[in-house]
Amino acid sequence: MRRAAGCFVVEGEVLVRAALDAGLTVVEEFVLDGEPPISGAVLHHLDATTLERVASTVSPQPHIAVVALPATVGLAGIGDGWILVADRVQDPGNLGTMIRSAVAAGAAAVVVTSGTVDPFSPKVVRASAGALFSVPCIEVMALRDVAGFELVGTSSHTKSGSVDYDRYDFTGRIALVMGNEAAGLDADGPIHAWVTIPHVGPVESLNVAMASTVLSFEIARQRKHRPPAGSEH
Repeated sequence: MRRAAGCFVVEGEVLVRAALDAGLTVVEEFVLDGEPPISGAVLHHLDATTLERVASTVSPQPHIAVVALPATVGLAGIGDGWILVADRVQDPGNLGTMIRSAVAAGAAAVVVTSGTVDPFSPKVVRASAGALFSVPCIEVMALRDVAGFELVGTSSHTKSGSVDYDRYDFTGRIALVMGNEAAGLDADGPIHAWVTIPHVGPVESLNVAMASTVLSFEIARQRKHRPPAGSEH
């Protein structure tokens, strides 16, 4: 429905302002009676009862905006930076946190495969804290469609040829691929390399959003302190 309408919903003054700051177009704005508008879009005043009915949160904020989806960008338009790929990630809180961490760590784009929760759903938008507005979000059918990048998969279990995440060279044209919460990544998928996050104790694995955050900032650390892969030392 969002794709057909070409719009998505942003709730809360902070996020509406973040969308405007990112250059997105607010199509309509819904404001609680007595509150000033934020944008210059078509304005609708709502009473508290109506606002509660249309908002997606239990305690709605007084500003809701209908925002035009950003222009579609293909992977060919991404420069030399690294990207995050969410493969069939289903929890909106997880995906929003992953996007937030990736953007904070300098990701050039976010890619979602078919079966992943809609990145423009209200819960993902909130969890991303506006980070979703800052980078292209590209949708593909499957991992095989992520061309031009070295796909680095993650697993909580040691795979043949896998290395600890802090020993892998992330300074090239990398796509960090994070899999489904329950099933992870397909073992026979088009993954070029595997990394693991070592841990001790009875914990079997990290939450996908936590693991994504750890790896995103390791990528940022390496790309800050090491020359790009293939360059002369």
